Amino acid sequence: MDTRKVGELIYRLRKEKGLTQKQLADQLNLSDRTISKWERGHGCPDIALLPSLSAVLGVNIENILGGELPLNDFVGGNMKKSNYFVCPSCHNIALATGNVSLSCCGRKLESLEAKKATAEEKLSLTESDQEWFVTSDHPMTKDHYISFLAFATGDQIQLVKQFPEWALQTRIPKRKHGKLLWYDTQFGLYYQLV
Repeated sequence: MDTRKVGELIYRLRKEKGLTQKQLADQLNLSDRTISKWERGHGCPDIALLPSLSAVLGVNIENILGGELPLNDFVGGNMKKSNYFVCPSCHNIALATGNVSLSCCGRKLESLEAKKATAEEKLSLTESDQEWFVTSDHPMTKDHYISFLAFATGDQIQLVKQFPEWALQTRIPKRKHGKLLWYDTQFGLYYQLV
């Protein structure tokens, strides 16, 4: 661990939050001399202080210890290329248009890898009044169901939450070509081109 880099990061983050050394020290029940020592690279926060420091500065503990905030590369924003995440504990759904580090229920989430649906796995689409009527003969049981559908075009995503023990039937506006994605709670993320 490079104490100089850690100190520079603490200094930068403190300034971004608009805090003086004294204000940061007060929030951590420390002296401002301790904060000064860290920022000059003459020591590092005690391990017991890291969760509080992380919360006050709004960054992960790993980033504090590494002494830097890695930047993601700019992503053009094509919504068809979005990354989807599902928490294995609470089934929370998240999506991102680029690389991101997410956690939920104390676990780091990994981006789901979408598999192209086979003819048997595809959802049924029927065109009606400028909409797609989406259905499936999936059993939708309490333990095995389709959690959500997403229709992604280059500039938009429509996300539709599904529930166990409800028939999968939904309407989505018919737009230009896109990608229909859905998450099966047992088999993962699938897609088909529309």
